[in-house]
Amino acid sequence: MTTTHTLETPGARLHYEVRGSGPLLLVTGSPMAASEFAPLADALASDHTVVTHDPRGISRSHVDDPEQDSTPELRADDLAAILDALGAESADVFGSSGGAVTGLALVERHPERVWTLVAHEPPLLELLPDAADRRATTEDIIETFHRDGVGAAWMKFMTTAGFDLSADDAPSGPPGEPTEEELANSARFFNHELRGTTRYVPDTAALKAAPSRVVIGIGAESKGLVTYQTSLALADLLGTPPTEFPGDHGGFMGRPKEFAEALHKVLTA
Repeated sequence: MTTTHTLETPGARLHYEVRGSGPLLLVTGSPMAASEFAPLADALASDHTVVTHDPRGISRSHVDDPEQDSTPELRADDLAAILDALGAESADVFGSSGGAVTGLALVERHPERVWTLVAHEPPLLELLPDAADRRATTEDIIETFHRDGVGAAWMKFMTTAGFDLSADDAPSGPPGEPTEEELANSARFFNHELRGTTRYVPDTAALKAAPSRVVIGIGAESKGLVTYQTSLALADLLGTPPTEFPGDHGGFMGRPKEFAEALHKVLTA
């Protein structure tokens, strides 16, 4: 059974969902909403209490100021507020993509709240040797969104991320015209999330000093992706080998049961 909740936090009303029983596991993305993690959460719910949510300004999580940027620090504080609402001192955390960056910020800001963080392919472009070029590319993607619209911006985003859009299994959006919610989420992402997430520079000294265990996840099929490079760079800075997960950057969506098994092994190691 899944229960839904709304939490008032400074500047936002957060939608979150709870399912299953067992040790507490927060699952977070950016800009991905709770619905995109549902198959993974269902697969984990037999031995975990799994909490998913819509990040501030995405889908059912509304913000007071639509022009406020969604930074990793703000999203991390939102996760801490969800833990407070659950009456939980700490939890394991799985973060994917921008959610992995949120998880890193959570460990830095609230280290006592996290047992194990699995940061799956955080897009930390500032860690790459060509960070300045990557920054310029991000600005071009945002400009493309304003000039040419959401479809062109996503196409450029996926291409620069390293996805082969000509492949049979290439990521694609839902068929037909995007819904109003999808358009709003895309606008939120390009206008107020993408820049802050990709420019985040983790405090590796704080991450090493924290009582939390930090695991960097990489997809077995992600070698051509920018997030594979950023994950290896972070793992090298932390002095810990990355852990391989099934699939690519979105392996938790394409192979939720296999992914859940791999995640369970990491969390119980």
